[in-house]
Amino acid sequence: MKVIRFYTNEKQLIKRAGDNQRDAQRRLYETYAPKMLGVCRRYITDQQFAEDVMIGAFAKVFSKISQFKFEGSFEGWVRRIMVNDCISFIRKQKRHVYVEEFVDTSASYYDDYHQHLEVEEIQKLIDTLPDGYKMVFILYAIEGYKHKEIAEALDISESASKTQLFKARKLLQQKINNVNIKNDGTFKV
Repeated sequence: MKVIRFYTNEKQLIKRAGDNQRDAQRRLYETYAPKMLGVCRRYITDQQFAEDVMIGAFAKVFSKISQFKFEGSFEGWVRRIMVNDCISFIRKQKRHVYVEEFVDTSASYYDDYHQHLEVEEIQKLIDTLPDGYKMVFILYAIEGYKHKEIAEALDISESASKTQLFKARKLLQQKINNVNIKNDGTFKV
């Protein structure tokens, strides 16, 4: 009979993973991979590429795990690595043009429309946004980054970040307004 040791303490599990204990690394991977694939999938539309980026980012997590200082959540630290790797992947794929212009963001364009849309349906609409809009929108609206952080991560100005967010929200609102709900309740863009 083989005895499998369970690590109930996340801190102990992280330390063991830092000591290259494969069972601890596997447990961390199994714990966080589903959530982190969701994070990667928000940025990268293609499922296979999203998985590739996630796996590469986990390799980075395990190679740099000794740098985690237990000062915040481990999940947040892992998420930050995932987001940065997604941004790097997208940058390598193609260049994005970020438009910088003054936009009045005080206008109330952001009412809650069609709250009956499912998360998966909204993700499909987000996937149709131009990549530049999509990255800024996800970083701000979903990941909770500030415009200054987005500007630094994407190497753009804060005003460009604000403009991209405004345009992303406006376009997403238009897409939501144009959604046709079939009689049987299925989703169609």
